[in-house]
Amino acid sequence: MSKWTDIRDSIEDEVSKVKVDESVKQSVTQHIYDDIMPSARKLGDGFTEAVKEQAKTETGWCKVRDLIVLPGVIQGGLWLTEKALKLIIKETTGVDVQSA
Repeated sequence: MSKWTDIRDSIEDEVSKVKVDESVKQSVTQHIYDDIMPSARKLGDGFTEAVKEQAKTETGWCKVRDLIVLPGVIQGGLWLTEKALKLIIKETTGVDVQSA
């Protein structure tokens, strides 16, 4: 087996042993908000800046894609995910998180 398969199988084995209760779900949600969202935001911002810059040399539907569609989908998805996580964290823990 490949190294990836060994890693995947060990993760699946560990996850199957964990009792998923409310505290685990709250912890995972908070971790996603605190640790994953900032990285996703940075990646999304960099990507949308790059495609918007490339849109200057595009025409037709490629220009629309690079200037409007891709940035809108990425930024909108990130915004929606962040808002949903904030609402979930507030509802389940009573803590009102603020954007960095």
